[in-house]
Amino acid sequence: MPVYEFECKCGHVFEELVPMGTESHKCPHCKKGEAKKILSPCTFELKGGGWYADGYASNKK
Repeated sequence: MPVYEFECKCGHVFEELVPMGTESHKCPHCKKGEAKKILSPCTFELKGGGWYADGYASNKK
């Protein structure tokens, strides 16, 4: 199950482990609002030369 980020009408933003396809979740802060799934920025970052540059790139021209 993936972790999604939700935002409630009360302004509370939280993460929750829910089944795929879940569009809304009950807000744990106000306990009455239905929080909607939001898109958050990705924290995935590639650094360094990488497997292609280090092992597979050809130096021949």
